[in-house]
Amino acid sequence: MSPTIESEDGEREAILEAAKLMLIAARTAPKSGGIDDVLTLIVYGEDKDAIADKMEEIAEERKIEGFKRDAKNVRDSEAVVLIGVRGNKSFGLNCGACGYKNCKEFEEAHKRLGEDFIGPTCLFKALDLGIALGSAVKTASMLNIDNRIMYRVGTAALKLKLMPEATVAMGIPVSAKGKNIYFDRR
Repeated sequence: MSPTIESEDGEREAILEAAKLMLIAARTAPKSGGIDDVLTLIVYGEDKDAIADKMEEIAEERKIEGFKRDAKNVRDSEAVVLIGVRGNKSFGLNCGACGYKNCKEFEEAHKRLGEDFIGPTCLFKALDLGIALGSAVKTASMLNIDNRIMYRVGTAALKLKLMPEATVAMGIPVSAKGKNIYFDRR
């Protein structure tokens, strides 16, 4: 008798392998000046459910139904890919997009926690985060892994200190179901 892999086990393993490839895509995505301040992490099992718990807690505190809806997506996912950035580092261009006259003022500015993220954030670091996110979800898409970038997942992950160096983070839940669970949501 030949060995077999049951559908559920094979799909779970494949999703985690795809998540690892998403990390590679984020890592190799172009970065401003070739300086890599992007951070990545795969979360599954109890830690993934802890993110969903925190999202539900935030939903209650803020009376925002979207956190609860997205928490259900996280619970129904096999894993979550987190991508964050050290946005408190400057690029050194003195562009002023952060609201300061130059990078020296930005670097000397008091960094403080807003409701979700730590700011101010260097525009170029935020762009690097966006490019890394795009590369990661493109990879998932090419592998037919359902996914969706979710701001609220990143918020909960940061509150749980899952990415202590990140000042901004987004989450990408990943799954493989008969129908994409991240769209046509209510």
